[in-house]
Amino acid sequence: MLTIAYSPCPNDTFIFHAWTHGLIAGAPELTVSYADIDQTNGWLADERGLDVMKISAAALPEALANGYELLPCGGAMGRGCGPLVLAAPGFGGSLAGRTVAVPSLRSTAFLLFKQWAAARGEQPEIRVMQFRDIMPAVRDGEVDAGLVIHEARFTYQQFGLECLADLGEWWEATTGAPIPLGVIVARSALGPEVIGGVTAALRASVEHAFAHPQDSHEYVLSLAEEMDPDVARRHIELYVNEFSRDLGPDGEKALERLFV
Repeated sequence: MLTIAYSPCPNDTFIFHAWTHGLIAGAPELTVSYADIDQTNGWLADERGLDVMKISAAALPEALANGYELLPCGGAMGRGCGPLVLAAPGFGGSLAGRTVAVPSLRSTAFLLFKQWAAARGEQPEIRVMQFRDIMPAVRDGEVDAGLVIHEARFTYQQFGLECLADLGEWWEATTGAPIPLGVIVARSALGPEVIGGVTAALRASVEHAFAHPQDSHEYVLSLAEEMDPDVARRHIELYVNEFSRDLGPDGEKALERLFV
């Protein structure tokens, strides 16, 4: 039985539902762990690393160096889905010397933020916070700005915040490429036959999710941290797309461009 880790976010549970619930004939059996992507990034170099994991695209070089290989499907990549830099109304001027809260130092979001800030000639102070604490901290003036991901695209207005920058729009305007956020990796030691079976099962699970979106509804909401069903739906629509089916040449080039 293989071990796998992915996040409880709606896009991941939507993708993996069919496989983990026995709906894919002949698929390898799995022991599932739910872990934030920052946790799985941290597991790449130690014994907690599982057979198959969802990690940040930014962590791919580390994964390759630690005996994992990239799978061509199941990840999160697209257009119009990048991280946001948020601030309270009336924020103006440069972020230089200001404090910016970020959810991780190993994420694709933070890598994009560093590239964006460097292009602007800014060096803000960074404070790592739990993702759920960032928007309240910006609202309450504990930090000057915050870097947010995922469902925050749909909810930041509820905190009275404004978007300073959409890093997905910046990335696309700068590179012309889709934005690579998360990828699926498998241990190379599993061997080509097993990895081929994993890839086939994952792709079949993605196809089942597209063909039967209601099948995963209860599973998705049960792990979505009390997320509103409409927000969960919009989350899935944004992050699960043709690149989830297959990275293709455009996806591969986007990953290469991320590390230029």
